[in-house]
Amino acid sequence: MGIVCPDESKRIEIEEFRRMLLSYAAVHRTKAAADDEFQNPQHLPTAVEQNRELEEKKVCVTSGVSFLGIAIVNQLLLRGYSVRVIVENQEDLEKLREMEITGEMGPSMNTVEAVMASLNDVQSLSEAFNGCRGVFHTAAFVDPAGLSGYSKSMAEVEVMVSKNVTRACAITPSIKNCVLTSSLLACIWKDLNSSTTIDHDSWSDESICINNKLWYALGKLKAERVAWNAAKESGFKLATICPGLVSGPDFLSRNPTSTIAYLKGAQEMFRNGLLATVDVNRLAISHVLVFEKMKNTASGRYISFDRVIRSEEEFEKLARETGIEFSTMSTNTIIGASNSNRIGIKLSNAKLCHLMSATYRCNSEC
Repeated sequence: MGIVCPDESKRIEIEEFRRMLLSYAAVHRTKAAADDEFQNPQHLPTAVEQNRELEEKKVCVTSGVSFLGIAIVNQLLLRGYSVRVIVENQEDLEKLREMEITGEMGPSMNTVEAVMASLNDVQSLSEAFNGCRGVFHTAAFVDPAGLSGYSKSMAEVEVMVSKNVTRACAITPSIKNCVLTSSLLACIWKDLNSSTTIDHDSWSDESICINNKLWYALGKLKAERVAWNAAKESGFKLATICPGLVSGPDFLSRNPTSTIAYLKGAQEMFRNGLLATVDVNRLAISHVLVFEKMKNTASGRYISFDRVIRSEEEFEKLARETGIEFSTMSTNTIIGASNSNRIGIKLSNAKLCHLMSATYRCNSEC
């Protein structure tokens, strides 16, 4: 049974719309505020206070021109952050410039800074992170061959980059917190029975991932574990978000490698009630809220989804949207595959739902 918070999404969308209106309304209040400050100079913040506020609002986003990265950057801009986007090549830099022209990167491009850095070089990353208070590592990789195969070697690259990013966080004095994007796949591939609950304490079994060539799940699983090891050794604060399949407008064309790789084993996930999706903008909001709450009590892992695909009709619709023939992706050797009528497995996002409900003063229970 999934814990989806059906009314939560609408409340969040309304709240986000309200925030956006307030941010635009702030422009029209500028003159009145300036007049008030002139008449009441004691209200003027000192230069030190202004600088401190600016420093606390500076963050860095890896893979900032990816499908999820763009959404996170936009949510950060709406909340008044200055965002440093890491780009690895000229192509990413050109993409960022194009988004500035088209307006895809939100209303405040003047607070976005692009920095060239190599995800393979810890020192390069540390220099890029310097001066930022936090890092969002979205870990977005694309298949260099342009095919559907997220290979075993790509999983190894993902693990190495996660290690580099977390090491760079550890040696960069200004970095206090890091939010890493993992995957729900790092939680669900394990021995299952009718009393199983998949939540933030669940971890996939590495041997199941390897035996069934679930390389995307393996990459996310090992990358997250590497990050947690680095955080424990160095002492910087880490939170990880484990989302379902990231959806949204044109999600397949904008995020092809991760989408196709995620759906390896889709039939098993569907049969076990574990095929879940999450809207990219809702996921981005979750990242920012978790980051902001890390100053207080937020920590650990969070599962994120807003829909569990349960009916054959929904499953077929997903197949049409992705153009994937799921029958060719069956992993019949996975534990539990023999029982296509498995019931009782519970998928829970209660921890994240509680955090978001508290933030938006929602009185409903997840």
